[in-house]
Amino acid sequence: MARKYESDHAIGDNNVQIWGMDIHSPVFFVSATLIMVFVLATVQFPGEANSMLTSVRSWFVATFDIFMMISVSSILIFCLMLIVLPVGKIRIGGDNSKPEFSRISWFSMLFAAGMGIGLMFWGVAEPMTYYLGEGGTPLGVVPQTPAAADMAMAATLYHWGLHAWSIYAVIALALAFFSFNCHLPLSLRSAFYPLLGERCWDWPGHVIDIFAVLATIFGLATSLGLGASQVNAGLTMLFGTEDGLSSRIAIVIVVTVVAIASVARGLDGGIKVLSNINMMLAALLLAFIAFVIGNVGILDPVLQTAGNYLANIVPLSNWTGREDEQWLRDWTVFYWAWWVSWSPFVGLFIARVSRGRTVREFLIAVLLIPTFVTLLWMSVLGVNALYQVQNEIGGLANGMASISLATFQMLEALPYSGITTVVSLLLILVFFITSSDSGSLVIDGITAGGKSDAPIIQRIFWATVQGLLAATLLYGGGDHALAALQAGTVAAGIPFTVILLLVCVSLYKGLHAHMSELKITDGPRTSSR
Repeated sequence: MARKYESDHAIGDNNVQIWGMDIHSPVFFVSATLIMVFVLATVQFPGEANSMLTSVRSWFVATFDIFMMISVSSILIFCLMLIVLPVGKIRIGGDNSKPEFSRISWFSMLFAAGMGIGLMFWGVAEPMTYYLGEGGTPLGVVPQTPAAADMAMAATLYHWGLHAWSIYAVIALALAFFSFNCHLPLSLRSAFYPLLGERCWDWPGHVIDIFAVLATIFGLATSLGLGASQVNAGLTMLFGTEDGLSSRIAIVIVVTVVAIASVARGLDGGIKVLSNINMMLAALLLAFIAFVIGNVGILDPVLQTAGNYLANIVPLSNWTGREDEQWLRDWTVFYWAWWVSWSPFVGLFIARVSRGRTVREFLIAVLLIPTFVTLLWMSVLGVNALYQVQNEIGGLANGMASISLATFQMLEALPYSGITTVVSLLLILVFFITSSDSGSLVIDGITAGGKSDAPIIQRIFWATVQGLLAATLLYGGGDHALAALQAGTVAAGIPFTVILLLVCVSLYKGLHAHMSELKITDGPRTSSR
């Protein structure tokens, strides 16, 4: 269906075979060149690059804060509208399409690729930062008060809940629909076919796909490099290992090697298996923590956090008359830009594994399931951390030693801290691996012209590049280089929000055309019954 938006052109027709790979030459070579130039410049001048890109990011955030707040809320409203509109019954891949993965595996993969690793890093650190008032407090509440604890949990879930996942959902749905229903390549440019037409296959489309490649690989390399510090901090606390550059690079190498092995096995044999393992480990860790902290429990914190989130979602979404203007820019606008910059990668991956779901089922699952899991996670870890602070229990009573150590400090005050720390480290590592190999799968597809059956060596190549990029930046520029990369990624996310809004328009045009064709096709049969 949606024949109006079908095209006889295939971007893979312009592919070349080189080094055992099947690559789309403009996207592959331009992306690789830009990556190399950025790395060389950043490693050569890490301090200057960090300073310049941080200034650019700050200017974007301060100038376009209202635009970002309105845009992300509009995207969430758009997704909610699609759920209740008649287009919600459209099935991705056609009426006879069947899901490729079970619901459990599907949930696990979309969550692991989306933000699982971030929850390990920020599950304790973010509510702690808000509660302590380090860098301001959400909605201007007084720090270190019961109201600050409630608001800390509400603001944390706000950043990781419905708004964040609506960004992923809209681009994932657009990619899935235009690829599986309109038979266009599974590439970011295909989401713009109703707006660009055949120009999608020329340089306008090349630019869109190049941006997707750069955003994906820079975002993953940043997370891999910064996350190595958290793993290193945990190993230092647990085993007394050295917390230094060589250890972080070694962690990046280990993660990269395992990611290469996983991506070589494909979706079924690699990513799906690791995602299922990770969700089981996360569930066991949550259950264990909830069991040993009888003084906090799990049901009451979950209900309390959910209530605070729903009560404050509108005030936190407001963009005028805020007394916490700087906090809004430093945190909320930063997060929206970061999720937008990740949306090409996460959206493409979610689209890849979502054939056979209806639009309604897809949106409900992508919006609600990760938000619910995040609610559970934040409630168990975050509320317990705040309880420790308020009652002067453990190391957190004296504040966070560092953001990287915050989760481990919370676990250290609980029984069997050695076991929970080991499980946490395993979770972090596997989340790294699933993010890396799913990212490699996405970049592989884009640089192969939207093909899903490119040679395995191509996936291995991109998984290796991610690891080398993170390790090179760590070695050549350290934290300054990674901070520069993160600042650049966030700065790029703000202008890309315009593209995301255009995706909404394009998606609605496509879904509406599909429904019109259904009415034309099914009308006579329906009236004759």
